[in-house]
Amino acid sequence: MPEVLNRLHKEHADMSRLLDLLDRQLGLFAAGEAADYDTIGAMLQYCMEYPDAVHHPKEDLVYRLLRGRDPALAAEVGDLEEEHRSLAEMTLSLSALIERARAEEPVNREQVHNLTRDFIQRYRHHIAREELHVFPAARQVLSQDDWAEIDAKLGDRDDPLFGEVVADYFQALRDDIDRLAALAPGNADV
Repeated sequence: MPEVLNRLHKEHADMSRLLDLLDRQLGLFAAGEAADYDTIGAMLQYCMEYPDAVHHPKEDLVYRLLRGRDPALAAEVGDLEEEHRSLAEMTLSLSALIERARAEEPVNREQVHNLTRDFIQRYRHHIAREELHVFPAARQVLSQDDWAEIDAKLGDRDDPLFGEVVADYFQALRDDIDRLAALAPGNADV
């Protein structure tokens, strides 16, 4: 498998871990408990700093080359770039809502719940679609030269949450994600 796909797959697995924690926060919120708006705010900040700014542009490069090599196949998998724009807009909308809640401004609980639920569902669907359709199509169509071109255009910016060095701002969030993973069924450390 091309190295760029290995990195993208790992980033999807990491994002799924983040979504698991957000889903847990949503469950608390739905049960009438207080959500941890600081944690949710950090999650959304991460989404803006890394997936929206680094991860999605990598996928857009893959998609553009796929579209250039096989427009019909690219049309079958859908407009990935538009989906990335839509996810970024949703991230900003949810972030603004959470920031209002963090500032103790009145927010509609149902709106927070629905937007958070939609965010989780759309992100999970997006990841699944890429893993099941976009990446296999790219493996099928792109050449080694294409993969080399993609690698050459990509910077190796370290992931501030899941990278080797966790940014100070994201350390508490990373600790929460790791604690949640330790509680997962089948974890030998539990």
